[in-house]
Amino acid sequence: MFEELKEIICNYVEVEPSDIHPDSRFMEDLGFTSFDFVSMMGELEEQYEIEIDPAQAGSIRTVQEAVDYLTALVE
Repeated sequence: MFEELKEIICNYVEVEPSDIHPDSRFMEDLGFTSFDFVSMMGELEEQYEIEIDPAQAGSIRTVQEAVDYLTALVE
């Protein structure tokens, strides 16, 4: 899931995959805007055929938190 998420992140912000780490923060470290983040969540919903709770998504700060949340939904 982490490697797949890294590829998707690179579609939204100008960052090298090698610069994305589990503790990378979407806004502060990777340069996401709120719009980028919401758009990415929509893409993840479609790709994995899941429904992301907006309240839960709002509490996701790091890449690892996103991986953990998505993994729980997909399983």
